[in-house]
Amino acid sequence: MQQSSASITAERKHSHVEICLHREVRFDGAATGLEAYAFEHNAAPEINLEEIDLSTTFLGRRIGLPLMISSMTGGYGQALELNRILAGAAEKYSIPLGVGSMRQALEGTSHRDSFAIVRQAAPTAPVYANIGAPEVASGLTRDQIATMIGMIGADALIVHLNPAQELFQPEGNTAFRGFLDRLQAITASIQVPVIAKEVGSGISARVARRLADAGVSAIDVAGSGGISWQKVEECRYLSQFAHEDRFSPSALDELLNWGIPTADCLAAIRQLKYEHPAYAPLGVVASGGISNGIDIAKSIALGADLAASAQQLLKALHAGTLEKTIETWMNDLRAAMFLTGSATIEELKQAPIHKKH
Repeated sequence: MQQSSASITAERKHSHVEICLHREVRFDGAATGLEAYAFEHNAAPEINLEEIDLSTTFLGRRIGLPLMISSMTGGYGQALELNRILAGAAEKYSIPLGVGSMRQALEGTSHRDSFAIVRQAAPTAPVYANIGAPEVASGLTRDQIATMIGMIGADALIVHLNPAQELFQPEGNTAFRGFLDRLQAITASIQVPVIAKEVGSGISARVARRLADAGVSAIDVAGSGGISWQKVEECRYLSQFAHEDRFSPSALDELLNWGIPTADCLAAIRQLKYEHPAYAPLGVVASGGISNGIDIAKSIALGADLAASAQQLLKALHAGTLEKTIETWMNDLRAAMFLTGSATIEELKQAPIHKKH
């Protein structure tokens, strides 16, 4: 019996989570570029540790700290409980939550509850819908967009850009032509902000500018240093076609590690905003290998408004340590702010940071 598109997508989404949890799919060396930077120590911070305020504003909403639980899951049976726990943490700490791609929910109705649960568990936290660039390029209807936003009471729509992932995915969609025009049509017609997000290969300043011109309100750089979705999809490909080589062995390693490091994306977009004030309002999210609160602090100092994490928080969720991990990262962030004399996130954005020699 032939599987429906929705069931195929559901199986793929489940396998993605399992591979990210149990296989080594990070970029080689896992270098985000953040490790190359160090804060200038402030020996006279003139603040009290307990006075430090981690709250900030993103897309017009006040949030508890500059951290987003990044787009991970939804669209298959076990995802309902995972999203319920993630949403509960988002609500507790007043931080944004992005759901996984909602393509499956547009292809069928069988697992829509795995997405809808997030608004039930997080009635006040910012929650973001999510769809892929290939789906945008192929043409989304107003009803489809309304379905995604309405299903979770979304405060924004994430459009994820994943050409490298689609290139490696056994059933990938590499039809990206016309994407920017259709994206612009979406941003001009919907009532919530649109966030353009890579999935792990980074967004350059050149592309960020084109996305901003198409009307997006924020860029999630998702640079290299975290999960390589090329490696995730290569695992799936090899499980199906074990003896078929698609690429030259000498080229494969470079393709599997293709991308722009997270810190380089941040620095380039910060320079774009400095040189061209028209882009100054563009929100910036740092993701791609964020592993602790010091990474969050460095990202803020390099131009991000907040940071986001997927794999590390997914692993913490499965280990039963999600809230403990978030609180530990909060302690890391608070420590970096104290040692730089930054009482608020706005002050942290001005903290001196430099490349190590």
